[in-house]
Amino acid sequence: MISHVMFARCQSRENFDKIIADWQPHHKDLFGVHVIKLQHRLKDTGLFTREALGKVIERCPAKELGIESVSFEGEQHRRVYGELGNTSGIDAIAAIEKGRIWMNIRRVMEWAPEYRDLLDKIFDEFDDRMDGMKTFKRNLGILISSPNCKVPYHADIQGQSLWQIEGIKRVFLYPRSDIFMPPKNIEKILLRETTEDMPYRGWFDEHAQVIDLHPGEMITWPLYAPHKVENHDCLNISVTMEHWTKPIWNAYAVHYGNGVLRRTLGLNNTSTRDHGIHVYPKAASALLWKKMGKQIEGDVVKTRNFRLDPSSSDGRVAV
Repeated sequence: MISHVMFARCQSRENFDKIIADWQPHHKDLFGVHVIKLQHRLKDTGLFTREALGKVIERCPAKELGIESVSFEGEQHRRVYGELGNTSGIDAIAAIEKGRIWMNIRRVMEWAPEYRDLLDKIFDEFDDRMDGMKTFKRNLGILISSPNCKVPYHADIQGQSLWQIEGIKRVFLYPRSDIFMPPKNIEKILLRETTEDMPYRGWFDEHAQVIDLHPGEMITWPLYAPHKVENHDCLNISVTMEHWTKPIWNAYAVHYGNGVLRRTLGLNNTSTRDHGIHVYPKAASALLWKKMGKQIEGDVVKTRNFRLDPSSSDGRVAV
């Protein structure tokens, strides 16, 4: 009896040292295949207070700082882009809290080593808990967004998780099926023929899994599963983390290769399985396409329509 109590105490201390607070053994079978919601301890690191993030904003290289506003008309949306200007980091957060603005602080681990250490700690936890899982190309970004802001219907090209720090997000997660995300749409995203935003119809919501994400909670979902996000009536601070594994890379190569074959040979209905001998010629097709310079360059923002301004009623002024 004593030995069981001691074991439980040791296990409790070990779990307390982890960023993920409530991992269970069965989660390893669900990870990357089903939606999982877990508890996390990112707040305890002190890296995501408003004061800490204000300093991060001021350290952020201009090329890694995205500021935009998205307006919606029915099922359509329009983006306009902004700039920080001379606004301090903490004032930028105050401006965002007053408007309809998204700030995306990208690739934080590349220029802020304390966040690299945190990112590696988290994915080392995942790798240790899942036999045979090896993650690479790990990425951490920070999202600061206004009350009632929305992210359009879209899909991501790598393993993705969303970690809530402040505020509440409502996340709509749709079935990973050809109805909601046809293979040809995935190909368009990978070949950069379109953004991650995809065609959306209002009736999709009847089939969505809807989760309200609170501070201290995170979710992860299947690869290429479409989703959209709506903020509650409060400032939201969230962390996004991305990763690759061998199966994710295989899926990328297969869908990319299928896109090349569709465009060059007119082949349709090719296999999308992420394993098997067919992966390698499709990966070769993808590599050749890129080497030939066929891949479209990533979007470059050329026009910025506003600047953050905490003294303005909506947190911004025109430029």
